[in-house]
Amino acid sequence: MLLHYIYLLAICAEAVSGALMGIRKDMDIFGICLIGTVAALGGGTVRDVLIGHYPLGWVAHPEYLAFTICAAVVAAAAARALHHFKSAFLVVDALGLVAFTIIGCDIARGFSVFHPAIVVILGMVTGVFGGLLRDVLCNEIPLVLRREIYASVSLLTGAMYVGILHLDIDPHIATLGSLLLGFAVRLLAIRFHWELPRLNKESIRGFD
Repeated sequence: MLLHYIYLLAICAEAVSGALMGIRKDMDIFGICLIGTVAALGGGTVRDVLIGHYPLGWVAHPEYLAFTICAAVVAAAAARALHHFKSAFLVVDALGLVAFTIIGCDIARGFSVFHPAIVVILGMVTGVFGGLLRDVLCNEIPLVLRREIYASVSLLTGAMYVGILHLDIDPHIATLGSLLLGFAVRLLAIRFHWELPRLNKESIRGFD
């Protein structure tokens, strides 16, 4: 139940983040709601399509779609005030990332044919693909493809969750432990600006 409530909070927060990006791109209300919904539900949709998990999550639970649309509309109406809550959104986004990852792993584990490594990857898909699709639709370089520690946190969270379950430890402990670790690492990455190394033009000079 805790994970379910975190999921609802996370999809609303992601819908707001998508809506705000749509506003910055000067979209109309339909575009704002669409980007918000894609940001919130895109990762789970991609996962479900990849593994043949039907009906899709938001088709089986249309209330998720209603939550995201309402959150996007509220964001559009209160856009001027929401910039004061940027830090709060980063915290909720971090919580959403790890919650989406664990939920994705849990759904993938229901298909016993999947190797544990594939389960972890599908958890990452659930965690990061909503934001990736949002950024692509808004003509931005996706956050997951930049130096920032984001997808790595998702992979770490999923690996810990699947690893603990593999040891036959209580699922509640696996969920709570993975959630807290992933959340803490993401917040530390934001606070201390942890980044992955990247290649620049100078490092590949001579290959063009």
